Amino acid sequence: MEADDVTIREQNFHSQVREYIICFLLFAVLYIVSYFIITRYKRKTDDHEDEDAVVNRISLYLCTFTLAVSGGAVFLLPFSIISNEILLSFPKSYYIQWLNGSLIHGLWNLVSLFSNLCLFVLMPFAYFFLESEGFAGSKKGIKARILETFVMLFLLALLILGIVWVASALIDNDAASMESLYDLWEFYLPYLYSCISLMGGLLLLMCTPVGLSRMFTVMGQLLVKPTILEDLDEQIYCIHLQEEALQRRLNGSSMCTYPRGGLVHQLSKELDSIRNMRNKLERRKQASGWEKNLLYPMVMLILLAGTTISVLLVALNILYLLVDETAMPKGSTEHGIRSTSLSTFGVAQAVLEIILMFYLMASSVVGFYSLRLFEGLTPRKDDTTMTTIIGCCVSILVLSSALPVMSRTLGITRFDLLGDFGRFDWLGNFYIVLSYNLLFAVVTTLCLVRKFTSAVREELLKALGLDKLQLSTTPTDPESGKLSANGHQKTL
Repeated sequence: MEADDVTIREQNFHSQVREYIICFLLFAVLYIVSYFIITRYKRKTDDHEDEDAVVNRISLYLCTFTLAVSGGAVFLLPFSIISNEILLSFPKSYYIQWLNGSLIHGLWNLVSLFSNLCLFVLMPFAYFFLESEGFAGSKKGIKARILETFVMLFLLALLILGIVWVASALIDNDAASMESLYDLWEFYLPYLYSCISLMGGLLLLMCTPVGLSRMFTVMGQLLVKPTILEDLDEQIYCIHLQEEALQRRLNGSSMCTYPRGGLVHQLSKELDSIRNMRNKLERRKQASGWEKNLLYPMVMLILLAGTTISVLLVALNILYLLVDETAMPKGSTEHGIRSTSLSTFGVAQAVLEIILMFYLMASSVVGFYSLRLFEGLTPRKDDTTMTTIIGCCVSILVLSSALPVMSRTLGITRFDLLGDFGRFDWLGNFYIVLSYNLLFAVVTTLCLVRKFTSAVREELLKALGLDKLQLSTTPTDPESGKLSANGHQKTL
């Protein structure tokens, strides 16, 4: 018996060490990728080792950690789904024994813990640390800034805990709830994270339909469109004339005795816009036939199919919610890893669910930066301040943390929520879940109908030649550059 106990303890020890190593390696890869992403957009500064440089470097490391946690939250549900299907397909394989339920549960709990840590501690610390200068009368330096940052964090924690305490006392007035108000670890943090998750779900509900319709425009800018009833040589010639006219006006303004700075800046900006338009037209002219006539329609059809399948799955989930109680995303623990497949069609459906999750996440990020409220957070290559990077990391963390909850709420996957992700009280409210599904389906359908009707209208105007009559319009969309080019050429 003693030998058996030693063997069991050794096996538990080795399995825990193996899980720690796997988690560390996965997080290290995410951290390295996140570091390269942030340094690509971060504003370049001098190499002097002064106080501000040290503060910026510390904030950079905290933002990198937060972005890595966001990546882990995005890959968490797809990794769990594909791991469950692999374990069910190869139950006796020796090489995948490390892929067990303990590892999956541990990853969910770690991501939930790190999400709370980044959202409530690290990101506020990074922001206050950047903005701090030390208290008045104290000696300037890193220590003074750290002291001011901790004081601000303490005051912020008191404010947030006070708000949560008052809100909980107003909502739940029974004796059990009153006793739980003094439980920080088991009540405050799960309740607070549940509120943040609900806000993230609402933000996804607002961003994802916009992003689903915006994805067609974004891919249209990245790919080369087919040339239908368009004379690219004529457009390039007109833009070339327009560029020469602007160049002459700019040279004439700079040679004046009293040049107007505002006019010169405006002309330079218009000249850069015209040159970008000319480069895009030349790229369309030089593109190969398969790129113009095959790649673009295929990508558009894939985007349309992904959006249509998502809306259909949400519609089916609405029907399930009306007729079956088990469709509610309560985070049940009846089915664990390796017990049963949660996909009706096995691995094929699991792969489809994973593709849809990544598509929804990409669409939510595109929709987030497309909203006027968050346009100021759009990162620019080599020209993004650390404050903007902190805002972007917090936003992406909120979106990515709510992605598993949204995927389960919308019925994209039937995978049961594990760890602290399934402890949200609002997931058991039938009316909230049903309203969420209905709003997503209706808003996504309206956005797509509006997008395609406007696109068809524009193509019909181009085919009939009526687009040249709209001389007063100056569209800001890069896809409508031909209209603005023609209109501007007429005014010149």
